[in-house]
Order: sequence, then C-alpha cells, then structure tokens
Amino acid sequence: MRTLLLAVAFAVAIASVCVTQPENLSRRTLTFAQRVSYQRAIEEVYWRHRIWPKDNPQQKPPLAAIVSEAQLERKVEDYLRKSQLVTDQWQSPITASEIQAEMERMAAHTKQPEVLRELFEALGNDPFVIAECLARPAVAERLVTNLSCNDRDQFHTSRASAENQMAKLIAAVSPNYKLPTMSGAPNGCTDDTWTATSTTNAPSPRDGHTAVWTGTEMIVWGGHQQPDVLNTGGRYNPSTDTWSTTSTTSAPDARTDHTAVWTGTEMIVWGGNGCCPTYFNTGGRYNPGTDSWTATSTANAPDARLIHTAVWTGSQMIVWGGQGPLPPPGFFNTGGRYNPNTDSWTATSTINAPAARAYDTSVWTGSEMIVWGGSSYTDTGGRYEPGTDSWTATSLTNAPEARGYHTAAWTGSQMIVWGGGNGVNDFNTGGRYNPGTDSWTATSTTNAPASRFSPKAVWTGSEMIVWGGANDAGVFFNTGGRYNPGTNSWTATSITGAPTGRLLTTAVWTGSEMIVWGGQDDSGNNLNTGGRYCAQSSATPTPTPRLAPSPRPRPTPAPRP
Repeated sequence: MRTLLLAVAFAVAIASVCVTQPENLSRRTLTFAQRVSYQRAIEEVYWRHRIWPKDNPQQKPPLAAIVSEAQLERKVEDYLRKSQLVTDQWQSPITASEIQAEMERMAAHTKQPEVLRELFEALGNDPFVIAECLARPAVAERLVTNLSCNDRDQFHTSRASAENQMAKLIAAVSPNYKLPTMSGAPNGCTDDTWTATSTTNAPSPRDGHTAVWTGTEMIVWGGHQQPDVLNTGGRYNPSTDTWSTTSTTSAPDARTDHTAVWTGTEMIVWGGNGCCPTYFNTGGRYNPGTDSWTATSTANAPDARLIHTAVWTGSQMIVWGGQGPLPPPGFFNTGGRYNPNTDSWTATSTINAPAARAYDTSVWTGSEMIVWGGSSYTDTGGRYEPGTDSWTATSLTNAPEARGYHTAAWTGSQMIVWGGGNGVNDFNTGGRYNPGTDSWTATSTTNAPASRFSPKAVWTGSEMIVWGGANDAGVFFNTGGRYNPGTNSWTATSITGAPTGRLLTTAVWTGSEMIVWGGQDDSGNNLNTGGRYCAQSSATPTPTPRLAPSPRPRPTPAPRP
C-alpha cells in the first residue's frame, strides 16, 4: 500500500515536470516509477563493478537479492525530498544550470570514466535522464550538507503525509541539457601522478578511521576528531568524484582503532576504542546499497579490544590479537571467526598460537591468515588455518628484524612486510615470506623510502606501494615507494601534488589508483584531505588487507614507546 500511495503521489506531483524543447516545445515528464527504474539501472552498474571476493565459495547474487524494490523507492524519495528541502530553505529550486554544471564536473573529474560511461549508457545517454537521476541526487546531497544542523534534523525527523510532502516536489526545468564529454583515457589517470581528493561533502577531519574499497566506492568510517570519537563516515565514488554520507541510524558506537573488512556486499567494522577509553567487542555491518547498518552479535564474541587485525576469508571475518583492558601491557593472543550469514562467532584456537601482541599485521592468503610482528617487538608470527582451527609458526630464519608499527601486503604467493620500528630505531627494511616454503627473503634497501613507522601499503597486482608514516625524529612523510618483488627493486613515488605528510591515514587500491585519505599532520591537526596516486596496473582490484590501525599518542591506552 505504501508503494502504491507513493507511486500515485509522485506520478501526480511530477507530471508537471517538463523540459521545453526548442524545436517543438514538447514536454517531458519522469514519473516516480520511471525514476525507480532508472535508479535500478544505476545500481546495476555499481553492483556489476562491486568486488566479490574470489575466496567466497558462493556465486555473486543478483542485485535484487541485495537491494529490494522498496529500498530503491526510498533512495528516489530521499533525493527528491532533499531537493525540496533545498527549495524550502532558499526559496528557490535547484536550477538547471546547477545540474548541468554537476554533469560537466562529473565528466571532467571522473577517475573511472569507463564506469561513468556505463552509467550514462544505462540511462540511455539521455541528458535529461542523466541530469535528473544522476546529477540531481549529487547536487541535492551537497546542498543539504551545507544546511544548518537544525535544517538537516528537520529533514530526517519531519515527514508530512505522502500526498502533502511529495506534491511540493518539482524537478528542475531545462530547455537544453547537454551530454558532457569525458576523458578518453581507459582509467582516467597518468602513471606516477597525484590528484587531490575532493573535500566537497567529504566526512569531517579525522584519524584512526578505517577504509575499504568496494569496487565502486571507498567507504571511510569512524575515527578520532579531537577531542571526540566518531560514528560517522562517507562513501567516495571516483566515477562521479562525489562524496555521500553514511547513515548513522543503528550505526555502531563512536570509536577509533577498530578494523574493517569488505565482504562483497557489506563492510563489517568491529572492536576499537571509545572515549576515556571504552573497549568494544561490538561492531556493525554496513550495506552501501541500502545505506543501512545491522549490529554484529556479541554472543561468544572475542574480548573487547583495539589495535587488533582482521581479514576476510570469503565467508568469515577473522579478528586476532590487539590490546584490551587487561593488566599492562594488556595484549591478546586470542581471536574469533565471525560468520555474517549466521551472525555468530567461533573462537580461534590458542594452541600453538603466536605470543600475545598488538600493532602487528595480518594478510589472507586464500587458505590461511598470516600474522607477523607487533608489540612487544617480535620477529615471530603464525599461520592460522580456519578449516582445521590450527596454528603453524612462521620461520625465524632470515626473518626481518623484530618490529611493530610496520605494514604488509599479500601478493598472491608471498606476504611482504616493510618499515616499522622497535622503540629505538625505525626501519626501511623488510622481507618477503613464502608460506609454501616457509622461508624469508630480504627486501632491497636500494632506493627504498626513508625509514618510518606506520606507513600504509596497497598491492597493485604487480607492486606494493607504501606511503606516508613518520619517524621518531617527528618527520611526517608525504613520500613513498613502489616495490617490485619480481626484480627486488624500488621506485620512488612522485611528490608533485602529493598530500601533506601524515600519520593514521588509510589507503585503498581501486585497480588503477591508491587513494589515501584523512589522518593527522605534524601539528596534530586532523585532516579530511587526501590524494589519488595513479599506478598503471592491469590487475583486477582485490580487497586491500585490513591492517592494524597505526598507533596515536594518547594517555590511554599506552602510547608508542
């Protein structure tokens, strides 16, 4: 009944929406049902590009199994109501020129032109439909974000009847929307170059947050903005170069130093630290298709903790290690496997598990989680096989020097660890660990980036890119390097146009670019800026391993030694 009422109300309201054609003065309309149909076409494009982890034994489901018709209707209702809110507040509707300018901006700034072309094609390459169903939602979102808190609260809490509310909605009238021209480049970027990320509608400045790449969007969530912790976030879409906010309805408690993984349909966040501190064993599953949260069960969940690691196996999230409210140093060698299909936890074995630690790294190989290093500073690690719930120690022979606060990436056959420190020295050394032979090979230091702790790393399919971090002398780096394990060689990343040096940032790999965002600068300021670093790669993007969040000096828990 609700669907029918809305459809009727929208059909009546939007029947008056028209575009005057110069040739014959014909009128065009978009009914509510048509808008929902076009929204479905948009979501189909995004779903087609969403990463479905190769280790997931199930087939990628159709969009209809993930996003219902009612949820598509709510998305259309949402952007039309936001359009009306802008009209009510400024006594002027969103203009055709604003919408045309947004179309031009998308085409000029897209970093995934192939995806934007698909979106245009899904909308029939019709400038009117593209303007109303792709550009209008972006303009409305941005303008509503600029409204006062009271006005935004009114949008979220005040609803008139469908007939009264929707009858006021009038889409922009345009005599001549034009289809914009976009870059002919296949991936929209030039190798070894930086482009700043937009700050328009970006989440508030923060550090200690998490980020995942879905295949179409980077989702950032949580973190710390002095003096508060956050339960807000944002979705960055490179194809349209736009930010949209993540819902806070039913979102987990505000936190920092948590972990996040991408499952193929959801981002799962877990653990972390609230105010004062508060250690969490809670989390949430965020569905970007429906902009909605579902809490994770706490039954049999691991003990509350922060600065742990997490990986996604294809069907389960495994969390391990970390620091909690135990007697100092309060480190764990316990963990748990979370199955989102059953919303249930299973403890990981402690038999032969590595010694308790935090500030370590972990990667998923396709069959095992490998953890290595961490505090208290160690050169040990372990391989956890979830099928047998068993641990096997990693070799110590030729292992890199004991450390924590390093970074790691999985190449498909090897784990590469690099950087970090031991409380006395910072490192620009590392190693490649081959689980098939249980052996280590040192990474070259020739042309390697300067020694640092807490850098970020992504794997491109052929190279590991490391960037950012700091050293014990207080230098915050905006430099990095590309490491090729095939040639055991380093190439410096450009500093032209690079973001300012920072700690506690995040990095994801999109298939053509590394996106870094947020963090803290050398003056302790939180940031909502970032950069897209282009590195040509023909590899299919895979989820970036979720590494332990970097440490931030704070009274509690214990700061970096």
